[in-house]
Amino acid sequence: MNEICGHLQSITEIKMPEQLVCEECIKTGAEWVHLRTCQTCGATLCCDSSPHKHATKHYHRSGHPVIISAEPGERWLWCYKDEIMAEY
Repeated sequence: MNEICGHLQSITEIKMPEQLVCEECIKTGAEWVHLRTCQTCGATLCCDSSPHKHATKHYHRSGHPVIISAEPGERWLWCYKDEIMAEY
């Protein structure tokens, strides 16, 4: 890990997904590729490889900067604002 931003440094406890589903895709019956969990509010949403890109839309609407991969076996965080990734 080279540099991490203040947003990533402020994460003291990882919020894990309650369910492995995109909360927004479920509402419309849409499909997703991978899941991400917001570290501010805990919402689990689909990634940018998914058709609706709900995690990124959530960032733009809410300003919540940090997500984790909700995929089993993946242990990384991403800061949208500073475009920095870190492992945990």
